[in-house]
Amino acid sequence: MVFGQVEERWQSKAACRGPQASVFFPPSSAERKEEKLMREAAAKAICATCPVCDACREYAVRIREPHGIWGGLTEIERKQIIERRAG
Repeated sequence: MVFGQVEERWQSKAACRGPQASVFFPPSSAERKEEKLMREAAAKAICATCPVCDACREYAVRIREPHGIWGGLTEIERKQIIERRAG
């Protein structure tokens, strides 16, 4: 599938690949608010250095990704973009 091949190109350049990927999604157990904010800040700091951050963000908004940090944005921040674009 052509779309998948294009998608893989930007994903292979993502700064979030590797062991640090765990900070981009909540743990399977409950996390306190302070822990969540620290995890999200760590993920966003990685996104800030990423060469494909914009492509990642647009992908997550386009597919309406409901979980995790994508392109430097949380689920709520992406939802706000989707709502603004809708009108």
